Amino acid sequence: MTHATPVRRDSALTLAASGLPVLPLSADKRPFGNCSNCRDNRCGGRPNMKTPGPCQCPRPCHGWAAATTDPAVLSSAPWAAVWRRAGAVAYHPGDAGVTVVDLDDADAMAWARTTLPPTRTVATTRGEHWIYRGTMQSANGVRAGVDIKSTMSYVRWVGPGTGHMAALPSVVRALVEKKPSTVRPMPTMVPALAGGGKCPHRSPAYLERGIAMAEQRIADATSAVHNTVYGTFLAVLSAHGRCGCLTEAHMERLFAAAQAKGESLRHCTTAWSNAHAALGM
Repeated sequence: MTHATPVRRDSALTLAASGLPVLPLSADKRPFGNCSNCRDNRCGGRPNMKTPGPCQCPRPCHGWAAATTDPAVLSSAPWAAVWRRAGAVAYHPGDAGVTVVDLDDADAMAWARTTLPPTRTVATTRGEHWIYRGTMQSANGVRAGVDIKSTMSYVRWVGPGTGHMAALPSVVRALVEKKPSTVRPMPTMVPALAGGGKCPHRSPAYLERGIAMAEQRIADATSAVHNTVYGTFLAVLSAHGRCGCLTEAHMERLFAAAQAKGESLRHCTTAWSNAHAALGM
């Protein structure tokens, strides 16, 4: 046990030397939460995130966005403190130029073998990772037992796998393109401000900061993810749900953040609907 941490860090350094951007995972196989300076995205986020920000935090904050190939960063004192508590090593597939089709069970693997072109395959605890050359949008639950991990996502390193890595096929891209919109849970959008008055929040910077903080709150959840998602949806709707500020694009971002933590579309839809009901909307 005394050698586990150096082995993990040494493994990360070896992977980084091969060009794979890596980061530590906690014992529950999730990225570590943000430090106090980065919590709720108050630092603005890292430059490589969906909404680029100025954060240059020396700690592995912001999940997949902290992944790096820089050995000086990986061996630095702030990262060393995290490696001592790490349970695994992960990598950012999008920054490595690859897409991972994460197959969680036997049915998903059987589907892949009859539908997808052969490529490099890595055995996991529950199924397999099929790795393709090329990047695309990440999405969870594109079909039963199948997640797509590429940009804005992380994958736990479980080995190099076997087989020749094929180019990302259109059939994999179509899994996300054909996926039902994550933001169609309600038949109508939230109502505009009663009486037609001027919305007090209609400042792009104010609203953007609120949505970004909500995304980060969900991303930082290390337990009780269902409750965190519901509470965040409730807070957003309470602040912006009656004045006409929210758009489908904002709900898409919130749903995407929840699904990145493993929430299904059904759970997102239910949480959103329940938050509406709790507020009498």
